[in-house]
Amino acid sequence: MNRLSTWPLERTLQIIGGRWKLYIICHLVDGPKRLSALERGIPGIAQKVLIQQLREMEEHGLVSRQVFAEVPARVEYRVTALGLSLKPIIAGLQDWGIHQGQATGEGDKLVVCAQSGRRALGDVQMQPFDA
Repeated sequence: MNRLSTWPLERTLQIIGGRWKLYIICHLVDGPKRLSALERGIPGIAQKVLIQQLREMEEHGLVSRQVFAEVPARVEYRVTALGLSLKPIIAGLQDWGIHQGQATGEGDKLVVCAQSGRRALGDVQMQPFDA
């Protein structure tokens, strides 16, 4: 396992940081997926990068990988209970991104991860931040 920081905030960012990990978790929350389904659901991700991200998340206990004894081999990825514990964090990060986009006049350009009952853009009720 890669050496992780002893500082909890830095450790969290090491584990969930990167461009694709939270998108992958968003897609796996709905249920197990094969690699090809994840590739289709996350436009722009290269297969090599997707595999690397999945391996890192498996190493850190966020996803599990199941290989079925079939020919050809079938592999499915699923989010673990530890990975599911990120749902409120992902929702909070997404809500903040929506708030920031609306505050800067770019709210109409946002693409919301609306998997598994997450709020649609129009449903977000943000409270103003105190200055």
